[in-house]
Amino acid sequence: MIERIKELMVHAGASWVLWLLVAVSVVSVGIMLDRARVFWPQKDSLTSLVRDLHRLLGEGNRKGAEARLTRSPNAESGVVLAGLTQWEHGKAAAQEAMAAATGLARARLERRLIFLGSVGNNAPFVGLLGTVIGVLGAFDALGQTGLAVGAAELAPERVMGAIAESLVATAVGLIVAIPSVLVFNYFHALSAAAVANAETLGHVLLTHMESAPQLGLADLDDNYDVPRGGR
Repeated sequence: MIERIKELMVHAGASWVLWLLVAVSVVSVGIMLDRARVFWPQKDSLTSLVRDLHRLLGEGNRKGAEARLTRSPNAESGVVLAGLTQWEHGKAAAQEAMAAATGLARARLERRLIFLGSVGNNAPFVGLLGTVIGVLGAFDALGQTGLAVGAAELAPERVMGAIAESLVATAVGLIVAIPSVLVFNYFHALSAAAVANAETLGHVLLTHMESAPQLGLADLDDNYDVPRGGR
């Protein structure tokens, strides 16, 4: 059984491992470019958004707040906008709307990132498999040569050259894995920051929603001169 597996591995060689790593690296680069296209345009100052949202909602200008959030390219602005559209239905409805929008935004931002994480974790092992296959082939060739011509006539440089070539698979695996891990961590951090920013903006919205009913009752009393006790 072992001898059969060894013959199969030696016959297949390690070249297919290299081609697999090359194919995976091409797909990884495509995903990196796609995620860059999604993340990089989303540049808007959180401080500016919080300030503008506080000012507009404090003035009771919900249309202006909606327009400001619509103009922002950030994913977190879309989350808060979902809550703002539920203003008439109360705080609980706004919270649920923002929670649902947060889930959708996270899914959109982190789409295909799992592939980069998987490549970063497994590419070195795939490269190591190619190295093992290459070393196995080198020792198999060494054994066959020793039986054929005798150990005194062996050419060690040929065997060492074959082993050195097999190590290329490990090197390629590391070359594919390292950028994938770095880019995965970078985009994952951006996604986490976007979710945190959405929570910050959501608290701003909920703060004004809590104060709005009180302001509305006060305005009603002033406008209609509701009779009070003792009058």
